[in-house]
Amino acid sequence: MTGRHRRARAGRAVLAFVTAFGALTGAALAGAAPAGAVQKGGRVAPGVTYEEFDIEAAKGVTHAHVLKVDLSNPQVRVDLLYPGAVASRAQVSAMANTQGAVAGVNGDFFNISETQHPGVEATGASVGPAIAAGRTLKAAVPNGQRFGPALPPGTSTQDVFGVDGDGRARLDRLALAGAVRTSETELPLGGLNQYALPVGSVGAFTSEWGSASRVRATCGTDTDRAAPCSTDVHEVTVRDGEVVSAADTPGSGPIAAGTTVLVGREAGARQLRKFSTGETVEIEHGLVAATDGAAYRLALGGYPVLTDGQPVPGLDSTTSAVRTAVGIADGGRHVLLLALDGAAAYRSGLTIAEVAAAMRDLGAEDAFSLDGGGSSTLVARKPGASEVSVRNHPSGGAERPVPNGIGVFSG
Repeated sequence: MTGRHRRARAGRAVLAFVTAFGALTGAALAGAAPAGAVQKGGRVAPGVTYEEFDIEAAKGVTHAHVLKVDLSNPQVRVDLLYPGAVASRAQVSAMANTQGAVAGVNGDFFNISETQHPGVEATGASVGPAIAAGRTLKAAVPNGQRFGPALPPGTSTQDVFGVDGDGRARLDRLALAGAVRTSETELPLGGLNQYALPVGSVGAFTSEWGSASRVRATCGTDTDRAAPCSTDVHEVTVRDGEVVSAADTPGSGPIAAGTTVLVGREAGARQLRKFSTGETVEIEHGLVAATDGAAYRLALGGYPVLTDGQPVPGLDSTTSAVRTAVGIADGGRHVLLLALDGAAAYRSGLTIAEVAAAMRDLGAEDAFSLDGGGSSTLVARKPGASEVSVRNHPSGGAERPVPNGIGVFSG
């Protein structure tokens, strides 16, 4: 069966379960009710509904859990769930309850292991850019340093799902812009709170990073995540605009407010060795959107699978798995959060091409793949509850700690 035929079959199957969901969420969704499908769900909070249903996909029946979020409702917003540090992980339910979310899903792919670099700590940090409550947390690692399935052609670790200052959801691309300046030189900034820095660059680590070791930032290359760690590295600590210390090995531990640790590898390390204690250093950084003038209060990484109602070219149509995705409908006024069930009966899941078809038939104009497999988690409050419950079955048998997610807030 060809990828095109698989996508067509997935589209017909998805259309079968849309009507009941559309009745809860409005005219943006349309279709016919599934024959024999068991559907459950209802309102989570004003402007937020939950639904679950079966999908008959190319490799068997899978089970979907979907949150529909109405961003045009003044009581509703979405924001980043995260544990308070970039290099840290927590369960989606714990993050949602701590931050007061009524629902949410897991987010970006992340630095989950370091078997290729024995003795190096896996940071748990996410791959792509991250913005929470309008505050920039981190930038994207090089494409070759990414964890997760291969990116579709033309996509990048800089791709994000975001919500702008007007409360509209959209897909965009966020690039790091920054510099390190002294009286003698100006260096481009190659990274911000990233588990991997471009070869030859200088990266900045702030209090947002957390306590994890910064050694991983100097391992691998721009095209080979498993390449050995660099032996030519240097670290400089800048506090209140002045160099206070230096080291030939990246360190660990919390970074105080008002302090930035600069880590250099290869050419970047050689430049940092020229810095001297007491020298004045100016550091600036920010994320610049590909969309002119766009400013985000929420952004996190993943990769696009649907743009302007069309699947992204080159999507995988053969590898099925448990997936998480976010869709944008009604010109950014509605958001769809989908997580598949990881129970044994449904674990065949969907291909990425089928995810794109499913999101389109649910009414999405754009859609974005998030981390899947054992990370796929959807949580929502039940009627009368003050905390969220996990609604799908994580494929590992329990919630996996993750670096971030999309939280839904109401009221």
